[in-house]
Amino acid sequence: MPKEHDFDGAFKGLRRLLKSRAAKLFVKRDTPGEYYVETKEPLWKGERLFVAAVKKNKSYVSFHLVTVYMYPDLLNKISPELKKRMQGKGCFNFTAPDPELFEELGEVVDAGFKAFRKRGMPA
Repeated sequence: MPKEHDFDGAFKGLRRLLKSRAAKLFVKRDTPGEYYVETKEPLWKGERLFVAAVKKNKSYVSFHLVTVYMYPDLLNKISPELKKRMQGKGCFNFTAPDPELFEELGEVVDAGFKAFRKRGMPA
């Protein structure tokens, strides 16, 4: 069973999950408490688009994923356990590493990036 609170472990695991999938994206921030990626090319009014981020907060580590806003059907098959981690429409909160949920979240990220590419977006 995971520790009740391990923000560093959760951040490292979620950062690794996102970084391993974001080779075609622009890393806007990569600090000990935040990993933020955007499209490499400006796509909206001369600006890059936010794609995803991991951020260590005071009470949890958040994983933000814009593709679930754009394609809400990506959430149709997520487990009740991952659904419990959702805050809002595209944010998942963790207080400790959870390899099973991280793996499932990775599948959601992959599906979202695939949906992006299908529509000609870089991901």
